[in-house]
Amino acid sequence: MAADPSEVLFTVTRAHLDTGLRGIPVGTCGTSKVDPIEGVSYVGYPVAEMVDVEPEAAVYLLYFKELPTPEQLAAFKADLRARQGLSPTVINAIKAMPREGHPMEWLMAGLVYLGMTSKTGDWVEDAKNLVAKSTELTAAIFRVRSGWGEPIAPRADLDLIENFVYMLGVPGADNAKLTEVLRSFYVLHLDHGGGNLSTFVGKAVASGNADQFASACASMAALYGPLHGRANQDCLELVRKVGTDDPEKAAAYIKAAFERGDKIYGFGHAVLRAEDPRARVQYALGERICPDDPLFRTAKTLRTVAPAVLGTFEKVSNPFPNVDAVSGALLNAVGLTDSNYYTVLFGLSRMAGIAAQVIDERVRARGGKGVPIYRPKYIAEGQPPRHLNKS
Repeated sequence: MAADPSEVLFTVTRAHLDTGLRGIPVGTCGTSKVDPIEGVSYVGYPVAEMVDVEPEAAVYLLYFKELPTPEQLAAFKADLRARQGLSPTVINAIKAMPREGHPMEWLMAGLVYLGMTSKTGDWVEDAKNLVAKSTELTAAIFRVRSGWGEPIAPRADLDLIENFVYMLGVPGADNAKLTEVLRSFYVLHLDHGGGNLSTFVGKAVASGNADQFASACASMAALYGPLHGRANQDCLELVRKVGTDDPEKAAAYIKAAFERGDKIYGFGHAVLRAEDPRARVQYALGERICPDDPLFRTAKTLRTVAPAVLGTFEKVSNPFPNVDAVSGALLNAVGLTDSNYYTVLFGLSRMAGIAAQVIDERVRARGGKGVPIYRPKYIAEGQPPRHLNKS
């Protein structure tokens, strides 16, 4: 019987092979969607509107597919606070890590220890434990690796991001502004459809019934790559190299960099074909809290200059700013000046969204049976029949 045309979502041809599964449907996603023009939405809510929602409410939405009532939110916050507290085993492991390691490598290792000391085997419970404990883990990594002092224990009277800022204890930082930036950063980075590399990897690992912490570790290994999550720190380096808010000089730098084959981090996107709404939110935040910061001024200049320059090149399909375009400048302006940690902050947020998608695939998909273990087909090629000569 011929396939029902309404059920044929995609036809795979040889031209689609070895292209990283780009654009090839492999499943469904109930947490978020990426529209080429409108950008990211969480369970139907545009991300630009979600930035005013409390971080715990945004996480609740991804997990339970509805925004919480005030009573539900209060109970969810209390539940997360009750789960806080790292085992001394995890703290001691962090203190023993080599300073030469990248902060993302510390995060990956920390998640393994967190899993060994915190997992229950229940997908939902472990997702909540991951959200509750990952802020303390991340703050401890910052403090120990940066030499700021001993890890700071969480307080029972603070919400998720306020507690994170308290546990960071960034020397000389304006904690009010730091909290505002990190609340925004956390919500904006929570989820991004089902097919980005880190999410796909995390779900694939979980499909083998590895736990939430192992899945998170694998997803952070994917996020660590310079073509994925580490683009945000590379974007700040680009802003620093441009080093001016003079439009003509900035345009000349971008043109020369592109022509010599450099990546222009912070601009362009695999799906979006307009300015990323998450970038718009952050530009507005910068105008409010650090309008005169030199790096923010450079990033703001690049907002108009870079698309104008990149748009003149035929092979550029999207010259517009993405979520990384200004995030590093904001983090730097409020006291987090070491860009090596920016992907850790990205991962801290994205782990919550990936865990929500893992719950959907392991607990809810196919009427509760879950998605089978991932097993894509590869076409054998370049392997003619051969035999060992035994004479």
